[in-house]
Amino acid sequence: MNVARLLVAGVSSGVGKTTLTVGLIRALRRRGLRVAAFKCGPDYLDPTYHSLAAGRPSHNLDGWMMGKQAVLDTFSAAADGADIAIIEGVMGLFDGASPLSEEGSSAEIAKWLNAPVLLVADASGMARSIAALARGFADFDPALRVAGVAANRAGSARHLELLRRALDGRPPLLGGLQKRPGLAFRERHLGLRTADPASVPEQLLEQWADEVSDGFDLDALIELARSAPALPRPPAPPATAASEPRCRIGVALDAAFHFYYADNLRRLEQLGAELCYFSPLSARELPEVDGLYFGGGYPELHARELAENADLRAAIRAFAATDAPLYAECGGLMYLVDSIRTLDGTSHPMLGCLSGEAVLRERLVSLGYVEVETLTPSLLGPAGQRFRGHEFRYSELIGAREGDTYRLQHRRGGEPQLEGYRSGNLLASYVHAHWASNPSLAANFVQACADSRGRRSAHRG
Repeated sequence: MNVARLLVAGVSSGVGKTTLTVGLIRALRRRGLRVAAFKCGPDYLDPTYHSLAAGRPSHNLDGWMMGKQAVLDTFSAAADGADIAIIEGVMGLFDGASPLSEEGSSAEIAKWLNAPVLLVADASGMARSIAALARGFADFDPALRVAGVAANRAGSARHLELLRRALDGRPPLLGGLQKRPGLAFRERHLGLRTADPASVPEQLLEQWADEVSDGFDLDALIELARSAPALPRPPAPPATAASEPRCRIGVALDAAFHFYYADNLRRLEQLGAELCYFSPLSARELPEVDGLYFGGGYPELHARELAENADLRAAIRAFAATDAPLYAECGGLMYLVDSIRTLDGTSHPMLGCLSGEAVLRERLVSLGYVEVETLTPSLLGPAGQRFRGHEFRYSELIGAREGDTYRLQHRRGGEPQLEGYRSGNLLASYVHAHWASNPSLAANFVQACADSRGRRSAHRG
């Protein structure tokens, strides 16, 4: 598989990787190139910006959650038919799941993909020191190719020229962006806000494309990406021969629920599921489906609207009462419980399919990778399933009676915890699972929905 590719990595978090990546993706599209976008690590928000800029879904590549082969397979599938792939790193280039290894880092992904690295540094207040910084990164791991430097937040064109002279081509300065505070993407407590056409209009994307086109030699970046050697093409997934889908899965998608790993959704479709998207904020009835999938998001910001949509809440409760499969993660879990209590102390009624109240806190409640073992049978399969995921939440569930389906072990250590909330054929958790860590989970979910389809057809018959 000979796709041009470039990994945009930072010397640390907050140096402007996403801004540069988004501007670069859009600038390359202006050249008529089909751009495949990727994000290292578990982040849901940055890929929404990539997707707007690229006009196609951005896929996560996470070494710890997915493993090497799944990363290669996902990259191959998502980059198929693209002219160039742009991969945004996570945190600093060598930061990952461990301070002692490259596990879960951008460097690990760059080496697995044999991709040249464009190193982004915040150059504000810096001159000759950029040479020491960049050469330290370039020499730290000889197996990694740091092919160039991007200077962000430069003070002027003259400042960029000083940085270029300081680096003296070791590695070369391939361009830079000057400070443009008026073009900054908006942020909230989880980092960047989710990107959508209302919050990130086309004009803003085009302005960043202008900045990248003016500040970089795009021809040189394209040639650098094309210098990446060919990758072995993994075997194609088995094609589904069915003339109609095995099942139809309703996927909640709107401003309240939109945190999904694109690879998870792709796996469901490859297994024969038809995905039917609907909005818990605005839909008054459910589509005709055999199972439901509620991802994470910001239900707390839309709690009043979700509570006021009584028609859909009643429809979902009635659907759950048929013992049809319902799977939910994080924000989806918050929607399925009795209520959400927002920071102002207001309690908003939710579905009541599970007991308890999701209470928002001022500070982060849980953050980091987790490994899960299922303790009871569920729609994800028999007990004993193991998979990996990630938590990032500001709420905690109070007063829940359910919660003994998962045993969670945090990557950073500590005692295992019981979690996983199950009632009948409903399963919910705060964990954002990545099904590449155990592909049978997606297969079991689709099978549960197909079984539900069969039961519903028999009942109608």
